[in-house]
Amino acid sequence: MEQSWLSLIPFIIVIGLSIWQKRILPGLVLSLVVGAFLLEFSILDGTKETVSYIVTTLADPGNINIIAFLYLFGGLIGMMQISGGVKGFSEWVGNKIDSERGLLAVIWLTLPFTFMMPMFRIMMIGPVIKSLLKKVNISNWKVGFTMDVSTSSVIVLLPVATAFVGFMVSLIEGGIQKHNLNADAYQVFLYSIPFNFFAIVMLIIGLIWTFWSKPKKKQTNNGPQDGEEGKHHRASIKKELEMVKAQPWNLIVPLFLLLGLTLFLLWQDGVEKGATSLFNAFAEADATFVILLAVFITLIITFIFYMIRDQKLGETIYHFYDGGNQLMEAIILLVLVWSLSLVTEDLGFSQFIEATLGSFLPAFTIPAIVFIVGSIVSYFLGSSFGTWGIFMPLGVALAASTGASLPMTVGAVFASGSFGAMTSPLGDTTITTASILEVPLIDYARYKLKIVSIGLGIAAVLYLIAGFFIG
Repeated sequence: MEQSWLSLIPFIIVIGLSIWQKRILPGLVLSLVVGAFLLEFSILDGTKETVSYIVTTLADPGNINIIAFLYLFGGLIGMMQISGGVKGFSEWVGNKIDSERGLLAVIWLTLPFTFMMPMFRIMMIGPVIKSLLKKVNISNWKVGFTMDVSTSSVIVLLPVATAFVGFMVSLIEGGIQKHNLNADAYQVFLYSIPFNFFAIVMLIIGLIWTFWSKPKKKQTNNGPQDGEEGKHHRASIKKELEMVKAQPWNLIVPLFLLLGLTLFLLWQDGVEKGATSLFNAFAEADATFVILLAVFITLIITFIFYMIRDQKLGETIYHFYDGGNQLMEAIILLVLVWSLSLVTEDLGFSQFIEATLGSFLPAFTIPAIVFIVGSIVSYFLGSSFGTWGIFMPLGVALAASTGASLPMTVGAVFASGSFGAMTSPLGDTTITTASILEVPLIDYARYKLKIVSIGLGIAAVLYLIAGFFIG
C-alpha cells in the first residue's frame, strides 16, 4: 500500500484514548474498527473486515494455545485457592518473610522454577505474591515491577527451554535464507545474546531498584480501571477463600507436577522433532503447546488428587470456572492486540518503517537505530513476538546491505521487542500483572516507563559504542 503512513493511525488512537480514558479496552476496539475501515471504507465491509481479523486471530494455533493456557491456568489457581493450597503456602512462606527485601527476594528466587514462559511465570507466582502483600508494607507497583523485570529481562536471555527460543531462531533462519548469508541461525542467536544490551541493563537496574531503593508506602488504587465496578460482587468469594483451611500441599503438589511435566514434555517434543541432545531438544520444542499440554494434564491429576483428599466436587468445579473467568479481561485484550497487529501490517506498517529508514545509514549506527525505532514500535504493539516478526527481516536486510554486525543487529531487534513487552500498556505481561495485583493498567504502565526509560537510554548508547568499535 502506497499510503502506508495510515498504519500509524490505529496506534495513535489506542495510545491516545487509553491515556485519556485510563482504560485500554475502548481504545483497542476503536483502533481495530478504524484500521479495518481504512482498508474497507464502507459500513458493512468495514464491519466484516473487523470481525474477520478477530476470527483470523482466534484461528491461529499459537494464539489459541496461549488463550487456552491462560484460562486453564487461571482455573488451576482457582482450584488451589478453594482447596487451601494458596493460603497454606502463603502462610508458610509468610512466616519466613518479615520485610520488603524478603518478599522481593522470593520473587527473584522463583526464577529457576518458572523461566519457561513469561505468562507462565507471572501466573504462577502472582497469586502467592499478592496474598503476601497484606503482611509486608510495600507498594503493589514496586512488587509488580519486580515481577515483570525479573521475567522479561531474564527469559529473553536464556538459550534453551523457553517459549521464545524456537520462534527467535526461526526468524533468524528466515532472514539468513532470504539474503543467502553463510551463517547458522542458532549460532547467530547465541552470539546475539550478549548484544541484548537492554535486557542485560534492565536486569541490573531491576536488582538495584528492588533491593537498594528506598521503601515506599503502599499505593492505593484511586484511579479507575477496567473491572473496578465489579469488585463488590466478589466480596462473598473473597470471604469464602479467607475461611478455607490452610493446606500447603494442595499447592506444592500441583505446581511441582506442572514443572516436572513441562520439562519432561519439552525434552520429549524436542526429541520427536529430531533433536539428539538435551540442549537441542529444549531449543527445538514447541514450548507454547508443551506448556498448555502440561497444564491440561496437571489439571486432571490435580482434580483427582483433591477428590482423594475429600475436597468438595461442586466447590472445585465452581472455582475452576471462577479462576479462569478472572483472566477473561486479559484474554480479550490480547485478542484485540493481536488483531490490531494484523490490521496495521495490512495497512503497510512494515513498508512504512523500511521506507523511512532506508539503506543510506552508516553501518555502525544500524544496531542503535534498529533498537530505538523497534522500541518505539514495540511500545505501540505491546508484543515482543510482533516486533521481532516485523523487524527481524528489516534488521537482517540492513546488516547485510551495510556490513553491520549481524549478531549485534539481531540482538538489537530482540532488545527492542523486550522493551515493548516490559513497558507497553498493550503488553501481555503488563496486562496480566496489573490484573493480578489489581492496579490501574495505564497508571502502572506509566510507572514502569519512568524506570525502563533509563535502561532504554543506556542500551542505545551501548549500541552506538559497540557498533563503532565492533561493527
